[in-house]
Amino acid sequence: MTQAPARHRTGRRQHDREIVSLAVPAFGSLVAEPLFLMADTAIVGHLGTAQLAGLGVASALLMTAVSVFVFLAYATTAAVARRVGAGDLQAAIRQGMDGIWLALLLGAAVVAVVISTASGVVDLFGASDAAAPYATTYLRISALGIPAMLVVLAATGVLRGLQDTKTPLYVAIAGFVANGALNAGLVYGADLGIAGSAWGTVIAQWSMAVVYLVVVVRGARKHGASLRPDAAGIRASAQAGVPLLVRTLSLRAILMIATAVAARLGDADIAAHQIILSLWSLLAFALDAIAIAGQAIIGRYLGAGDAQGAREACRRMVEWGIAVGVVLGILVVIARPAFLPLFTSDSTVKDAALPALLIVALSQPISGIVFVLDGVLMGAGDGPYLAWAMLLTLAVFTPVALLVPVLGGGLTALWATMTLMMTVRMVTLWLRTRSGRWIVTGATR
Repeated sequence: MTQAPARHRTGRRQHDREIVSLAVPAFGSLVAEPLFLMADTAIVGHLGTAQLAGLGVASALLMTAVSVFVFLAYATTAAVARRVGAGDLQAAIRQGMDGIWLALLLGAAVVAVVISTASGVVDLFGASDAAAPYATTYLRISALGIPAMLVVLAATGVLRGLQDTKTPLYVAIAGFVANGALNAGLVYGADLGIAGSAWGTVIAQWSMAVVYLVVVVRGARKHGASLRPDAAGIRASAQAGVPLLVRTLSLRAILMIATAVAARLGDADIAAHQIILSLWSLLAFALDAIAIAGQAIIGRYLGAGDAQGAREACRRMVEWGIAVGVVLGILVVIARPAFLPLFTSDSTVKDAALPALLIVALSQPISGIVFVLDGVLMGAGDGPYLAWAMLLTLAVFTPVALLVPVLGGGLTALWATMTLMMTVRMVTLWLRTRSGRWIVTGATR
């Protein structure tokens, strides 16, 4: 009678060790990424207001252009992890190389589009006459780093699939340090202004990409995997990524609609919304780290044909997601009075943000479940369902959010609508995981 509970406790401890060993370094690398922009902002900010405004426009465009291709990391993680679970490291790395080749092709196409349309897009986004030239300069130079950024995404997916989240952490830290040093040297030492900041970031991004490529190439040679581009493999990587692209674009649309609604509520509300959104994004990093662990662990179990292990890992990660969500929610409640003064001294903005922050705090356990189940289904390669589920969420969220200003609701009502959005996601993801249809074992789905 005592053996079953003992085995259960042993299994839980094993899952805990796996989750922590993958999630903690993943969290570090996720937090390191936005530090690139913070370093650029701090350095360029001392050049002048016009330069900083130009950087703001250009960086927003660049982050949007790159973020839609995050599927390069997600799809590659799942595909590589499956083959690792099946014990075929050669095929795992070969799959990873296909993802990297796809990243290079997409990167080249995006560079061509961004460089040729930079000036027009900057004007479209409403940059002032003083800021527009700086935004265009930064955008055109930084575009040269887009292929490197996409390679980093794909190569990060390869390493995560190989159950390695420590290397991405080390590369991210080194990249941040190099980026800061290069920016300072080129902006002030070489007196290149905002162009120096762009060149420093491009050099740092390509340096990171080269490090990743060296690591992956070494692994390919060790296990006899081909480095040459394979049309069928690249096409398969693209096909696996399309549903995740739809999912990502739907989520971006939700965030854009929320910001547009907040803007209609008034200056104080949009200012408060931006503060809350920045905190919401930071909290998402902690939860996304568990999701990344989920992608790698679930893919490996399914590749090994261990459906029961995948179910147990999913259950344990949901428990982790809820627990971390509760902790984050409590921290938000406690830190609210001290957090807001870091961003504004306007009492009107604070008054608008305080009750909305309470909504964010209460929704964190829901977010914990959503992020974990999202990662589980990604790890299972269940992209088509994730795409349809997010489109349904967008369809539910949009009319409700648009009614907020019509019905006289304020920022708290808008963030209640954001919580509704996360609840819809939670229900759709929970129904899928409960059905068991996501469990497809084998080296490929």
